[in-house]
Amino acid sequence: MRIKDLNDKLNEFIKTHHLEKKYEKAKTFFENDFNHPSLNVEILEPKHLKIYSFRIDIKYRAIFIIVNDEVEVITITNHYQ
Repeated sequence: MRIKDLNDKLNEFIKTHHLEKKYEKAKTFFENDFNHPSLNVEILEPKHLKIYSFRIDIKYRAIFIIVNDEVEVITITNHYQ
């Protein structure tokens, strides 16, 4: 499944937090194997909203939805806040 390009705000976030390489690596894993173990893809509660996350690194997660067979990252969060 293809991940759509990030919007300007999310691009700025990953640059500010020095996540460019980690995000690109996670994106590559995701697009090649949605179930890659290092991504820890999961559906978030409440499940009926069909919002998912994948791991960028131990601290950050990309929150995404699937629209017309494309993945749209809607935000990137600090997993521990």
